[in-house]
Amino acid sequence: MHRTVEYASPGAPFRPSVRPWLSLILLGLLPVTTVLGVTADEQRVDIQYLLESVANSNLTFIRNAKEHTADEAAQHFMKKYAHFEDEITTAEDFIRLAATKSLISGEPYLVQTQEGEEMRCDEWLRQILEDYRKSKP
Repeated sequence: MHRTVEYASPGAPFRPSVRPWLSLILLGLLPVTTVLGVTADEQRVDIQYLLESVANSNLTFIRNAKEHTADEAAQHFMKKYAHFEDEITTAEDFIRLAATKSLISGEPYLVQTQEGEEMRCDEWLRQILEDYRKSKP
């Protein structure tokens, strides 16, 4: 299931989707330079793909021993992305700085499948990134 912006009817409660925030946060965060032969725009696309993969996953995200939804995790990673914007120039930087561990406790972020299997979030995201890059022409 891919999340998109949905407009509520008048009087209905507003529930913002993650997607509009992705574009707003990603605009202008990375300098327009080339990193390892990959342009900043390409890096931005890779990071946006990772954030959308988080938001659209059916996984439970565990941060500081508390469970969070995919939307909550994506929003948290976007906040950390903004916090580390001066240090993030690659998708790998994004994973390392924004999606690996808690700044508060130092505990690694985990993802949990519907079957209850857990793995480190950074390892999951690195695999997502590798598969995504292999699929690009």
